[in-house]
Amino acid sequence: MSNEATGAQNARSSGADAGSLGYLALGLTLLAYGLLSTGIFSGTGAKDAATLAHLVGGLTLFVAGLWQLRSGEGFTGTAFTSLGAFWATWSAAGGAGKNAAGLFLLLWALLALTLTAASWNSGLFSRAVYGLLTVSLVVSAIAAFGSSGGLAKVGGWLAALSGLVAWYWATAALTNSGWGRAALPVK
Repeated sequence: MSNEATGAQNARSSGADAGSLGYLALGLTLLAYGLLSTGIFSGTGAKDAATLAHLVGGLTLFVAGLWQLRSGEGFTGTAFTSLGAFWATWSAAGGAGKNAAGLFLLLWALLALTLTAASWNSGLFSRAVYGLLTVSLVVSAIAAFGSSGGLAKVGGWLAALSGLVAWYWATAALTNSGWGRAALPVK
């Protein structure tokens, strides 16, 4: 899957590719974080996603990233290990003050921006995942600095949308690989 979810191409011969695992972990974590940040579930917030963020987002993404780096996939390896570190740190930071949280989110938005630029030639899904993640982190950082619940909800929706794209991308890659043809569109 590396830089583009190609479906059936090299599906069975590429057993060392952890791209689908990484995008599933990223997608599910972003969906949980995003939806819990929107407040659509009564009495929940972004902090409620901490365990999922730590184990699925942090550990699984980090391992998938190392796997990708080992197999020579520099982009997804860098993306997954970096984002794994982000989620593990975010879940451990729990009670950080608004300025620390805002700065943390803003700095990670720079990483997401780097990933967006690096993925630009990799197709629509790659640009969508990392582009939406970048915008989500910037909006969430501004919300943290300004203690704005409304902006935090917008950031949550953007994160959820990014997660949905990542989840679909991984689902399409796995489905297309298993079926040996492009059953779900990836372009």
